[in-house]
Amino acid sequence: MLEARHTAGAKRYKYLRRILKFRQMDFEFALWQMLYLCVAPQRVYRNFHYRKQTKDQWARDDPAFLVLLSFWLCASSLGFAIVLQLSVMGMIKLLLWVIFVDCIGVGLMVATLLWFIANKYLQTQKSDQEVEWGYAFDVHLNAFFPLLIILHVIQLFFIHPLIDKEWFMSRLFGNTLWLIALGYYLYITFLGYSSLPFLRHTVVLLYPAMLIILTFYIVSLPVGWNFTQGLMWFYRYRVGHYV
Repeated sequence: MLEARHTAGAKRYKYLRRILKFRQMDFEFALWQMLYLCVAPQRVYRNFHYRKQTKDQWARDDPAFLVLLSFWLCASSLGFAIVLQLSVMGMIKLLLWVIFVDCIGVGLMVATLLWFIANKYLQTQKSDQEVEWGYAFDVHLNAFFPLLIILHVIQLFFIHPLIDKEWFMSRLFGNTLWLIALGYYLYITFLGYSSLPFLRHTVVLLYPAMLIILTFYIVSLPVGWNFTQGLMWFYRYRVGHYV
C-alpha cells in the first residue's frame, strides 16, 4: 500500500470534521446524486470511480449527501407521525427510531456484513485492494434513499384512502410498493459492489435476497398480510404515544 494513502481512520476523521462546515459541502452535487439514484443509479457509481482516481478512496469525502438524507429522514418522519396521529413526544421518538435504528443501525449491520463477504469471498485472486468499510456504508445510504422516498413519502398519500383497508387491492398496492422499494434497495446495493473492478460474482448479493423478498410478497397476498399495516402497528407499539 502506498505511503501517501490515508488510513481508514484518518479518512473518517476528515469526513466527520467537515460535517458541520456547510459552506464546504457540495449540496448541488448531492442533490444530483439523489435524483439519479432514483432514475439512473449507474451514473452515481461512475463518480465513485472518478473519486478513486483523483482522491485514492472509494468512499465519499463530502458529508453533504448525509446531511440532505438527514433532512429527508426528518421530513418523512414528520409526515408519518401525522398519518399515525402521534403526539409530539411520539413524533420525536419515531424520528429517533427511524434515524438511529432504521437507517444507521440497520445500515451498520448490512454494511459490515457485505463488507466482510466482499473482502472474504468475492475478491479476485490477483487483487491487492479491499472494499473500504466507508464505501460499504455509502452503498447502504445510496440504496436507502429511494427506499425512504417510496415507503416514507410516496406511500403516505395512499395510506388512509387505500392501503390501510382490509381489501385485497389494499394489500396488492401496498405490498407492491414494498416489493419495488426493497427490490430497488437490493439493485442499488448490487450496483455498488459490482462496480468495483476487483470483485467478482457479486450477483450472489442480489439473487438470493430477491428470491426471499418475492416469496414473502407472493405469500402475503392470499394470507392477508399487509406490510404497511404491520409497519404502522410496529411504530405505534414502539412509540406508544397518540394525539
